[in-house]
Amino acid sequence: MTKKRARVERRAVERGLRREVRGREKLGKATPGGAPDRPIVVSSSSVIDVRARSVPCWQCGGQLDPKGDSVLGDGVRKVSLTCRLCHAPRELFFRIETTLAN
Repeated sequence: MTKKRARVERRAVERGLRREVRGREKLGKATPGGAPDRPIVVSSSSVIDVRARSVPCWQCGGQLDPKGDSVLGDGVRKVSLTCRLCHAPRELFFRIETTLAN
């Protein structure tokens, strides 16, 4: 049996890590707030920042810092965030749902 070269082994590990990152990104986008069609429902715009900070990074579990937000339409807001630990960019989506008291 021939021993694999170090480069071949290293590249196999790198491919595995990239596959893992893609899988975590896919799972993160499937969670509430991960896509515009699955926004996190909030009662007012004042809680969006607090809720965005409470969501951990999908890759490392670090805290996310809001960098900006925009309105997409249909009451959906996109918040751009960056992880404090791995510096990965993130986007979370929120919808403000108001209840009218009669």
